[in-house]
Amino acid sequence: MTGSFLAFLGVSIIVIVTPGPDTAITVRNTLLGGRSGGILTALGVSTGQAIWALATAIGVVALLVASEPLFLAVKYAGAAYLVWLGLQSLRAAWAARHSEAASGERPIARRLGPAAAFRQGVISDLGNPKMAVFFASLLPQFATPGDGMLTGLFALGLVFSLMTFLWLVFYAVVVAKAGDLLRRGRVRQAIEAVTGTVLIALGLRLAAEQR
Repeated sequence: MTGSFLAFLGVSIIVIVTPGPDTAITVRNTLLGGRSGGILTALGVSTGQAIWALATAIGVVALLVASEPLFLAVKYAGAAYLVWLGLQSLRAAWAARHSEAASGERPIARRLGPAAAFRQGVISDLGNPKMAVFFASLLPQFATPGDGMLTGLFALGLVFSLMTFLWLVFYAVVVAKAGDLLRRGRVRQAIEAVTGTVLIALGLRLAAEQR
């Protein structure tokens, strides 16, 4: 049992530290909302994962994976949301650059509210059906079969979501500590442009990926 759990932790760490949409959104929202914005985004992401874990435990994910139209609907909605966030970042970078060029003054940085940061984290994760497929394929390998399997699946999912939260909080703290540098006009514009491009690319990749 201990060996199986350690193996689960090892696989989870590899998956969690691999950069993806959740990482990109956390970095973006830390720049927009400070450390609290990044932490709330991380909380939203981990909440989304906890929901996927519960859905896996009670069998809802199996229905989602089995239904091609439903799976595609979630996938395309999630991809569209990532592209929309990316376009927002690109628009903000473009507008700030032209405003500064026209007025010669540094534009006032827009601020992301706590509720929006949390909401974007939740939607980002729930809009990625690959997470559902991942949970459905990973968690049963490490859960003990029997009457307690439902609880075991959910518990493993919660452990994964907690690990994700801690990792993304680390990202948020690091980015926030470098905030003064990263929020300088041209640096911030460049980061917003890069982050926007990455989010759009991730959204398009999600839409194009096969199961």
